[in-house]
Amino acid sequence: MAGINKVIIVGNLGKDPETRYTTNNVAVSSLSVATSETYSDKKTGEKTTHTEWHKITLWRGLAETAERFLRKGSQVYIEGKLRTKEWEDKQGTTHYSTEIVGDSMQMLGKKSDHSLSI
Repeated sequence: MAGINKVIIVGNLGKDPETRYTTNNVAVSSLSVATSETYSDKKTGEKTTHTEWHKITLWRGLAETAERFLRKGSQVYIEGKLRTKEWEDKQGTTHYSTEIVGDSMQMLGKKSDHSLSI
């Protein structure tokens, strides 16, 4: 039986998308999306918010749409899969980085949030 690698994120962009093009002219956008959860401390009753930052990579049409319409603070719904990259630095230390490769994206919030200012 095959496994399932599916992630759903609903959050806000921490900065504008960074879009670049491969040598074959394929668009790739990098997003930084924050998700937050609020809970009450059981001992003090004080509300605490924990924010988690997610690295998102979008390709082709999704990348171009993100570049055109998303800005810092935009709320998005992204479905995708986890990918972990491994590399070794000059000192021989192995590093890992996990990102979400988006398969679909839905812009949330008011329609005016997605309009470009000219």
